[in-house]
Amino acid sequence: MEECKVKNLYNLEETIAKDLLGTVTYPWEALPKIADFIIELGKSLDKEKYEEVEENIWIAKTAKVAPTAYIAAPCIICENAEIRHCAFIRGKAIVGEGAVVGNSTELKNVILFNKVQVPHYNYVGDSVLGYKAHMGAGSITSNVKSDKKLVVVKNGKEQIETGIKKFGAMLGDEVEIGCGTVLNPGSVVGKNSNIYPLSSVRGVVPEKSIYKNQNEIVIKK
Repeated sequence: MEECKVKNLYNLEETIAKDLLGTVTYPWEALPKIADFIIELGKSLDKEKYEEVEENIWIAKTAKVAPTAYIAAPCIICENAEIRHCAFIRGKAIVGEGAVVGNSTELKNVILFNKVQVPHYNYVGDSVLGYKAHMGAGSITSNVKSDKKLVVVKNGKEQIETGIKKFGAMLGDEVEIGCGTVLNPGSVVGKNSNIYPLSSVRGVVPEKSIYKNQNEIVIKK
């Protein structure tokens, strides 16, 4: 599945996690490595720009973090990011430059590229969100199958056994997710695609497309 490869989903110049994602073929292969990567990278961050506020929690001095936000280790919050009121960052999280984590949004084991916006009541777990990806209010990643089986990425007759139980969504650069959408386990959305509000997405959505429903996906003109 060429469209699911890191090189076809993301501009790695737009993330501090470039060296991690550059070592894998598919982005979900990075999920088990996020925590260790953060801990090692944090040690090398510029102390003029970043402060280790607690053990293994590095926050850029230009970032805006609401006093009501909760942040667990390990975590890196990059320059000019905004962590708003009552955001809940459960650890293993990289929040990119200029990214927004909003009111009551929960993050766990994620990489948010630069300029990502998850600004209103979002749950993002075991996921990678590309440059300028935006999740509308109330949209979430569902990261565990109801039968608790390992996640399989499916694209028509093609499929990839991921070997992992927790897998939310891989969103390419500049993806727009409509309000109230559920991204089911193993969802991969190609770059520059739009998902209609209140959608239930599963499998692979091609790049530069509009997802109206499971049976109606059209290519942008």
